[in-house]
Amino acid sequence: MAKISRDSDVVEITSDPRFDYGQKVKSIKVVRNDGTFPGKDVGDVLVNKGDIGYVTSIGTFLQQFYIYGVDFVASGHRVGMRG
Repeated sequence: MAKISRDSDVVEITSDPRFDYGQKVKSIKVVRNDGTFPGKDVGDVLVNKGDIGYVTSIGTFLQQFYIYGVDFVASGHRVGMRG
């Protein structure tokens, strides 16, 4: 699992989001359920490396990072991901 440090000096939200609504994106990592995706067990794979999705929402986390809601049409999963 990726480590997100609250004490990180990186503050992404001081600049524009990296991706736009509707933009086609590709996952560079496997994404597993951390317990927040309903209907799947913790640890189940939601997105495989290389899967293609589309940005459907842009939010923030800890007033520091952009979180992109990405709809992976082939698998039917919509997950939150960092840039």
